[in-house]
Formats: sequence, C-alpha cells, structure tokens
Amino acid sequence: MMKLKNVLLVILISAATSFLSVWGYNRWEEKQTAGVQEPGKLPVNYAGFFDGQRAAGAIDFTAASTSATPAVVHIKTKTKARQVTNNLPRGRGRNPFSDLFGDDFGDLFGGPQSQTIPEQRASGSGVLISNDGFIVTNNHVIDGADDINITLNNKRSYKATLIGADPSTDIAVLKIEGKSFPYLVYGNSDDVKLGQWVLAVGYPLTLDVTVTAGIISAKARSIGINRRQSETPIESFLQTDAAVNPGNSGGALINPEGQLIGINSAIASPTGSYAGYSYAVPVNIVKKVVNDLMKFGTVQRAYLGIQYSMGEPTEEEKKEYGLRDGEGVVVTDVPTGGAASVAGIRKGDIVTKINEVKVTTGPEMVEQVTRYKPGDKITVTYLRDGKENTATLTLKNRSGNTNVVKNATILEKLGGTFENLDKKAAAAYDVPGGVVVRKIGSGALSKTKMQDGFVITSVNGIVVKSIDDLQVALEKNKGNNVKLEGMYPGYEGSYGYPLNLGAE
Repeated sequence: MMKLKNVLLVILISAATSFLSVWGYNRWEEKQTAGVQEPGKLPVNYAGFFDGQRAAGAIDFTAASTSATPAVVHIKTKTKARQVTNNLPRGRGRNPFSDLFGDDFGDLFGGPQSQTIPEQRASGSGVLISNDGFIVTNNHVIDGADDINITLNNKRSYKATLIGADPSTDIAVLKIEGKSFPYLVYGNSDDVKLGQWVLAVGYPLTLDVTVTAGIISAKARSIGINRRQSETPIESFLQTDAAVNPGNSGGALINPEGQLIGINSAIASPTGSYAGYSYAVPVNIVKKVVNDLMKFGTVQRAYLGIQYSMGEPTEEEKKEYGLRDGEGVVVTDVPTGGAASVAGIRKGDIVTKINEVKVTTGPEMVEQVTRYKPGDKITVTYLRDGKENTATLTLKNRSGNTNVVKNATILEKLGGTFENLDKKAAAAYDVPGGVVVRKIGSGALSKTKMQDGFVITSVNGIVVKSIDDLQVALEKNKGNNVKLEGMYPGYEGSYGYPLNLGAE
C-alpha cells in the first residue's frame, strides 16, 4: 500500500512539473511575440496568434455589404444616332456684322461642319433611396440618354424615368415603378472622419455588383471636374482610396454600418482607370439636391454673393489679406446687391464660419451654403482687421432674389454666364437695360452664332432689362420658337438669334 502511494505521488509531481513547464514556456513565448501590456497602455494583440480567434474589435464588412448590394443598381443607357454640327457659329471670331449677309456669306468663312454620331450605349451605377423606386445617380451617367434601363441585383429590369438632374453637383434622380424595393438609409457625411473605413459599391467595368474597401483620405476636395458640365460647379468631395473604376459612377459609398455617406462620382487617374484615389459627393449635399429635384424639378440654389479663390491662396494673397494658414476663406470681391453686400461684408474680409461651422477652404464653405435655399437666413462669421465679426445674411438665388424656381430653370437650358447690364453702360448704349452674355456655355446658346459679350435686350419683342425679365420672357415662350435680340457693344445695329428651348 505504501509503495502504491509513493508511485501515485511521483506521477502527480511529474504531471504538475510538466504542466508548469508548458505553461511557463507559453507565457514566455507570448511575451516575445505579442508584447507586454504596460499600465495605462493598450495591449498589443495580433489576430490569429492565439487559439485562431480574431482580435477584439476587428472590422467585419459582411453585414454592410450584404445590406447594401441589393440596393445598388446597374444603369444602362442608350443614346440614339444623331446628326450634329461642331457647334461653332458661322464665322465665330470674326466681325458679327457678317450675320447681316446670310448663311451663304457665312459659309465663305467656314460654316459649321456636320457629322453623324452613331448610337451609343453606356453603363453606370445608382442607389435606391426609397422603397417606391427613387434612385440617385450621377448626372454624367444619364446625360443625353434617350433610354435609361435599370437592372437590380436580383436581375429584374425596369425602364427608368428621369425626375431631374443637377450638373453643378453631378447628381440626378430617376424613378422606376414598383413597390417594396430594397433601399439604403442616409448617413451623415459631417460625421465622416479621416482614416475611417468605407465601402464602394457599384458595377465597374460591366462586372456584376462589386464591393471594394478603403478609407477616407481627405474631405472637401475640389478637382474641377464638374466644370466640364456646368457653369456653376459645386465640389466638396469625400476622397477615398477604395478602388473605383468606370461603371462605378453613381454607386454608393457606405460606412461600416451600411449607411449611405456619398455617391461615387470621379477618379483621379492618368489612364482613366483606378490609380489610387476616388471621389464621392457627400450625402448631406446629395439629400438637399435630391429633395429639390423631387419637389421642384430643379435645385433651389443659394448664394452668399461673394467671390473667392477656390484654390490654395498664394503667398502674395496671404500677405495682402493678412491670412494665416487654415484661418478661413478670403473674400476677393462683393458684387453689389448680393446677400453679403447687403449684410455689410467687404472685400478683404476672411470668412471663418457658416452657422457656427468652421470653414477653412472654399469647398468647405460651398458645402455648407449648398445645404440652404434662397430666403434662408444664416450667420457668417468673418475677420476684418484681425477682429471677429458676425453678420446675418438672407441668401439669394442666382437672379438676386429669393423666388422659388419651378421646374428646370430656363437659364440653365440656355447655358452661359449672365449678368445685368450696368446702368451707366445702358445709358451709353441708349437702351433701357439688358443682360450681358459674359460666356457662352454648353446649352442652347452654343448652337447659335452668338458671340460672348452679346447684350440681350428683348425676347420675341418683350423688352428685357434684367436677368429676371429674361427668365420671365423665356418662360412665357417656353416650347415655342424664340428670338433673342440685342446688340454688341462697339458695333452698330441689332442682331437676332432664333432658338427653341423645348417644352417641359
């Protein structure tokens, strides 16, 4: 019996010694590979080192991806074959008196050349934002399309109707008929932080729905891309390194909770394909634009009534205005009659806050103002001679008033930059007033022989003294052939340009 007890004791001691040896070695090995937690510091842990388990707090995108992919749609567009000209007026750049001699005379100086553009097909992405079929996408995805077709993740297809589009922000709203569609919930792009994870969801390179991951690498970026389609571009992009390629345009940028925080719109690339950075319209801008397009058919855009530099200020500008890095946005001019002028803001003031939200760049300031409509009152904080001041402004629209613009604005269809003729100039030209076409854009005016600098004084015989008069006269004649009549400063005689803006 005594011998048996001794044997059991030896076995017990051996087992305990082996256990302690293994445990001690594991503890030593753990310290060598995972580090030692010091008081007040986070422990160092690496996924997969221990028991094959993930580290606490590891990011998992499966839930967000699963919820988002059914709500992101494939958009396919078709543009019918058409005959077009080079859009250059006959003899553009020569004396405008040539119009008096008719088209045959103009042909001697090189009239517009015509060609046939074959049928075109393209594709992009879109995001369902309601269960009854409203879809948000990019304007450039559907611009000029004759047919728009939507394919859902479940392969069901629908014909879409264009509700409205805004080239300035590159946002458009479509509608498909049906009920109980999956849709994404709006997030808050103001809460987006540098370095946070995001997912891009769309249909790149004609592939099926695709999800890529990245982080927010910058906010309030302006890259000048919307100038290609708008005379009044608005850019304050979220910049990410999530892979985005042609076809992703109009797709969703979501956070790890599956909320929509942006609409993917552009990439920075020397090749046209993904090269490291992509850009999305923040959802807080998207919401305002979408609501306006659905309610009015066009965006109720508000303006501060100031001019400023969108880019980084030069050293000379910093010295001239006493601007420190990251301090605010320098006001370089204040047109008379605008919201800022009425509130007493002057050239040289430095805007630092909009409704108590700090702004340090032009795009940041634009992003804040874009959320409001004409007639809204906001507070603007600015520096003058180093002293902080606050002014209350009533925002105005492009025409300088607070009227609600119904349907697609007729001036946007004209396409150009307009301003009221100065009273002194009107007196010198012996006209009661007029509208100066400072720059012809890509709208209806580009299809006439009109030159930059033309002064519109009447529409179909209706006298035009201001931009408001021009808009009213065009609305009265909407759907009919109209003739814009006026003059060129420095030349004698009057000129007329016929065009048809089409009915709504």
